Amino acid sequence: MAIVATLTSPNLFTPPPSKPFNDSTDHPPPSPPIPIPKYPPKTLKPPNPPFKSSFHRRTKYYKPVSDGVIATDNDRAVVVGDSGVSYLLPGAPFEFQFSYSETPKVKPLAIREPAFLPFAPPAMPRPWTGKAPLKKSKKKIPLFDSFNPPMLAGKKGAKVVEMPGPFRLGKAPVEGRSREEVLGEPLSRAEIKLLIKPHLSHNRQVNLGRDGLTHNMLELIHTHWKRQRVCKVRCKGVPTVDMDNVCHHLEEKTGGKIIHRVGGVVFLFRGRNYNYRTRPQYPIMLWKPAAPVYPKLIQEAPEGLTKDEADELRMKGKNLIPICKLAKNGTYIGLVSDVRNAFEESPLVKINCEGIHASDYKKLGAKLKELVPCVLLSFDDEQILMWRGESWKFRYPKSHAPVKDDEGHNEGTSSSSTSGSSNDITQNRSNKTRVASPKLMWLWKRAIESSKALLLEEIELGPDALLEKVEEFAAISQVTEHSYPALILSGQDANSSSEIDDGQQSEFEGSDNNDSDEEGDTDSDGDDEEYDPFEHAETCIPFGSLPLDAIAEKLSSD
Repeated sequence: MAIVATLTSPNLFTPPPSKPFNDSTDHPPPSPPIPIPKYPPKTLKPPNPPFKSSFHRRTKYYKPVSDGVIATDNDRAVVVGDSGVSYLLPGAPFEFQFSYSETPKVKPLAIREPAFLPFAPPAMPRPWTGKAPLKKSKKKIPLFDSFNPPMLAGKKGAKVVEMPGPFRLGKAPVEGRSREEVLGEPLSRAEIKLLIKPHLSHNRQVNLGRDGLTHNMLELIHTHWKRQRVCKVRCKGVPTVDMDNVCHHLEEKTGGKIIHRVGGVVFLFRGRNYNYRTRPQYPIMLWKPAAPVYPKLIQEAPEGLTKDEADELRMKGKNLIPICKLAKNGTYIGLVSDVRNAFEESPLVKINCEGIHASDYKKLGAKLKELVPCVLLSFDDEQILMWRGESWKFRYPKSHAPVKDDEGHNEGTSSSSTSGSSNDITQNRSNKTRVASPKLMWLWKRAIESSKALLLEEIELGPDALLEKVEEFAAISQVTEHSYPALILSGQDANSSSEIDDGQQSEFEGSDNNDSDEEGDTDSDGDDEEYDPFEHAETCIPFGSLPLDAIAEKLSSD
């Protein structure tokens, strides 16, 4: 406090001077650390002349179409027919489509975008619809002759190119153009096993989804055939309802041969004389065409029903229990047979499709309508409701059998001890009939046709007559069941008996191969040997019982 008292001014915090301090050397203001960029003004580019009329995918474009050509450019055209919208190009082996296996069998009513060719290079002007073209692949696949592939075994990163084959001893590859020439001779059972075995474990495959066999998959399959002789195709979702249709289009469009099929997996063989250079080359689709407008699947009054009857069936279907629940991207191979079996007992069938996309279960309904056949009633609550229709034909005949009472007597026959009132009751009971199992009646009919059962025309037979009938039938059925064909082979036939019959090969390759799992899992020492058609025809007749043996014995004794 003594120091503060000695100060001249008691105010310790004096205000700043009115004029700032003037320094003779003034410095310029510092520059900002990062310069502010100067962008050029935005300029609008002129539109492309071919794309003057702009259409967006969300616009309500609707143009009714009829059968015939709807757009053309010289020798290229867009055609509408029974198979939907297709594209004609000069020199093409068939009409190109976006999907070959999943196109509805109904003529379209209208298109949702202007008609154009979605191929490269664009020959027909395509208006802008908001969808950019497919990006060009960065991979450059070299084109070479499969018969003389380049020797790149010593180079780094070189991939193995599969040679033509397989060939039997003394055979060589042959140049072929047609499908029969490229496929060559049918494969034997041992060759099919050797081709399939390495593809069972790895996942190098072509995935076939809801769009089915698309146009760009054709080139993809040929790319797989460049590295291996068999292409593995895995099918999932909607196309698996009709696998026969998928297999038909795979063989027809690619030119290959299906040698094995299990579930939704198909093994496609390229052919013995396949050449990558002479393969059919198709243009790539750069755009996915918009699906045309088709007639509605669900109608208020379906065929054979009035609107009130259809509404009543829909109300009953709400309380109906579904026969199955479909999984997303599942395999629905047995769905058609399950629906047919359900229609044998109930006029209405419902399928639970919860979790599946709306477009998928509508496609399923359209396929079931055609394959079963049936009438679609609704897709409400993600469930397919179907009616079997008035023209439904039962697979098994409906047979009626009399109902038996507790004592074992047939209803409809009156006892002598009953009175007149009991006769009336019995007569009323005789009108009640019971439907026997249709499958059991079908099995009885099949056994009678194959001579394994006998239908007695006379019911009132004595014990001796019945025993005589049974013994006579037993002798006939035993002859039918235990008959063995006589096989006479000369020396040349015996030497050539190891070769495989062509008819049996084609029958094996074209079959569904339902027992293929058992064949693929079992490994035997004789897998590499060829299939002998007479290996199961070993005679069970004792030696010397044939007439030929008697003649040979007589000649040897003479």
